[in-house]
Amino acid sequence: MNIFQHSLTRVRYGMSAMSALLFITATLFITLQGFNWGLDFTGGIVAEVRLDEALKLTDIKSYLEQVLLQDVQVVSSTEPGRWILRYNQLGDQALALSPTLESISQHVEVLNSSIVGPQVGQDMVEQGGIAILACFVLTMLYLSYRFEWRLALGALVALTYDVVLVLGLFAITQMEFNLTILAAVLAVLGYSLNDSIIIADRARELFKAKPKASANTLINQAVTATFSRTLVTSGTTLVTVSSLWLLGGPALEGFAIALCLGIASGTWSSISIGVTLPQLIGISPAHYRVAKPTPEEVLP
Repeated sequence: MNIFQHSLTRVRYGMSAMSALLFITATLFITLQGFNWGLDFTGGIVAEVRLDEALKLTDIKSYLEQVLLQDVQVVSSTEPGRWILRYNQLGDQALALSPTLESISQHVEVLNSSIVGPQVGQDMVEQGGIAILACFVLTMLYLSYRFEWRLALGALVALTYDVVLVLGLFAITQMEFNLTILAAVLAVLGYSLNDSIIIADRARELFKAKPKASANTLINQAVTATFSRTLVTSGTTLVTVSSLWLLGGPALEGFAIALCLGIASGTWSSISIGVTLPQLIGISPAHYRVAKPTPEEVLP
């Protein structure tokens, strides 16, 4: 084994160890701390108000969060000075919204206010959970059919790792978890699987083409052969999502953050887990060797 092969193997094993540590950390925070559920899941109050046009979103948001002692969603409406406010109910007491806002705006007009129940969010959680479960089952069936089971297991574990890492970020930071974030998690599933399949497919081709080579050498060759393609694909996608993060405003910030982490994690896990785990559990070119026909099968 030359120096490059040896160094790449050490890098892959180091990435695997770091991935295991990150996975355990994310799982602990999800279990012990949980999520900061948004109004889509908890229910709350949605109000549309008209205030002074000079007020900025940050001014309204910071003031209401100081008064209500909770995270408040403030979204600009179609007209200047018109805002949509979303916040949790304050127990059994109703907030007198108009007098509260008069402290920062001379003109206050509450256009409408309504209580939103959490039922829609609960339905979406159930449907999202079923969608994720169905995704895992169908993915395992497809990968088991296309690849040897060790490569299929590696891709599935990498997929699980990416989802847990994104969820762990929201558990650690306590950023609001709403339906938009759930949609981002589902998008990460598709991206992560695509990246893992690219490297796994290249490894399978090398196993068939070089049956006498070692599994470690062939996996390193598969990683290096697809590395430039992976960087270009992930890099261009990250640029697009980063633009969404920087320019999309607060409403899309959580969605963009989840996608950025998911894309980076998908690229990382396809190497640290997707092809390294199959090597650790004993994959070899022999598993892709085509059996020679017996004399009885050759003779007519």
